[in-house]
Amino acid sequence: MKRFSIGVLLDSFRLSPSEAMRRAAALGAEGIQVYATRGELAPENMDAQKRRDFRALAQDCGLTISALCGDLGRDFGCREQNAELIERSKRILDLAQELGTNVVTTHIGLIPLDETCERYRIMQEACGELARYADSMNAHFAIETGPDISLTLRQFLDSLHSTGVAVNFDPANIAMVTGEDLVTAVRTLAPYIVHTHAKDGVMLHYRSPAFVYGGEHPSGGGDEIAFREVPLGEGSVRWPEYLGALESIGYHGFLTIEREVGENPEADISKAVSFLQKLV
Repeated sequence: MKRFSIGVLLDSFRLSPSEAMRRAAALGAEGIQVYATRGELAPENMDAQKRRDFRALAQDCGLTISALCGDLGRDFGCREQNAELIERSKRILDLAQELGTNVVTTHIGLIPLDETCERYRIMQEACGELARYADSMNAHFAIETGPDISLTLRQFLDSLHSTGVAVNFDPANIAMVTGEDLVTAVRTLAPYIVHTHAKDGVMLHYRSPAFVYGGEHPSGGGDEIAFREVPLGEGSVRWPEYLGALESIGYHGFLTIEREVGENPEADISKAVSFLQKLV
């Protein structure tokens, strides 16, 4: 029995969705994740027939839709913009359900360490509303790891008293930004992990998460590259230990390959599929 399934973030191919889907299947992927925030796959551009056609194409290619990406490029720390973000996020989750998945991955912004500050309360309110909506559909908005250490994220999620807002575990983001031990992070976030990305990278120079994700100006050395994404298996992620930790908490879902840089993404994705096939 395989320990995990291998997926691909379709946008990593930089091709049309239909062509990328065929390439993913040809490379041996079992599932796909797709961006649903813009372009032809945004909810407002997907009428009922297009939704049926997209799901049918995935099935014809032998692919499961593991998740949608609902990252809207803004965080949930501003009350004035949250109504729009929440409504749009709900429509993306509606689309996900129609396409046969119950996971939408997203970023919510950097969680404050001070649980009494206004931004923390605003983020709680927004995520609480999203959690209730997801719970009503037996679904999840999955926050991508990276900006926060695992304990901060765990405490925030615990405060919502729900798994409607859960975790999309991206090991490379952690390795590149906080440098936290991945096994520790997996165990800390165990009750909430519903999806994962398979990505690798290295931290070159430490920069605070507030700088990396929030634009905070660093005190000196601002021109140095803080981290670099690299092909799977060539970075700081210790894959056998990391996958062992996932298995130990009972996670047997998708490892969804994401490649955001590189001149030949299809070649990198092919290597990543082969790399993971030896481990799963």
